[in-house]
Amino acid sequence: MTVQQENAGAATPVHGLFDVVSTDSLTREHIVSLAAGTTAAVQVKNFFDVGFCTEIMDALETCELGAYDEQVVVPRIAKLGPAAYDAYFDGQLADSYWEHADQATTTRRSLVSGRDPLWTAFDRLESAWGTSRIDCATVGGRQLFAGMIREINKGARMHFDEVVREFPGVFDEMPLVQLAFNCHLAMPETGGEATVFRRRWHPQDENHRDGYGYSAELVEGQPNVSLRTEVGDAMLFDPRNYHRVEPATGAGRRVTLSFFIGITADGRLIAWS
Repeated sequence: MTVQQENAGAATPVHGLFDVVSTDSLTREHIVSLAAGTTAAVQVKNFFDVGFCTEIMDALETCELGAYDEQVVVPRIAKLGPAAYDAYFDGQLADSYWEHADQATTTRRSLVSGRDPLWTAFDRLESAWGTSRIDCATVGGRQLFAGMIREINKGARMHFDEVVREFPGVFDEMPLVQLAFNCHLAMPETGGEATVFRRRWHPQDENHRDGYGYSAELVEGQPNVSLRTEVGDAMLFDPRNYHRVEPATGAGRRVTLSFFIGITADGRLIAWS
């Protein structure tokens, strides 16, 4: 893995084919390079201050988390908030999705008084993009949930995320580009790396399904990067590339604020989880 270091206010052009860029200041150019596929991932140092992360984690001690369907997603991944994937049946979102979304939004906003982690993240992303505010993606005019808090301690299988394949025709406006955002609220002492492969889904890959994910043999010999961040750091990457999360091997939890970012045909940013 190649990591290109940048200083705040002095961004260096990205020339690598599949590298990690580490920066103190996210810019529009970083997001564009991810969209173009010339950067594997962008690590934004101190995206959230550590004290803010600690406040969120302290509040989560008294917050009961749900989980993805444990008959499908193994090992268990705990979470606050619904994924659109959870509620997609017969070409549409189940009615229960909207109630779950409202409850999760209320809970997340109450974790730290007066400071919703999602809107804090949106503020920084809007500043980097520089042209418009971020809106949540919509279905039938209703805004989707964004800003899941997720705990992945035992790893996540190799998979990809691509809304145009997972939910064809469901969103009111399908994005041209999909990126993933994860800000790390807690990290174990060791382990918990995210690994991204320069390999996208092909139809024949369905022969290598492994539960909700795919067999590792699909990415043998493919360029990849593995990134372990610190508390408060954010990671952005293109989730249409196969990716996985390694299990924690040391003490501590691996908790992130997570959502997808879409870039629309007219250059706006939309978000969902």
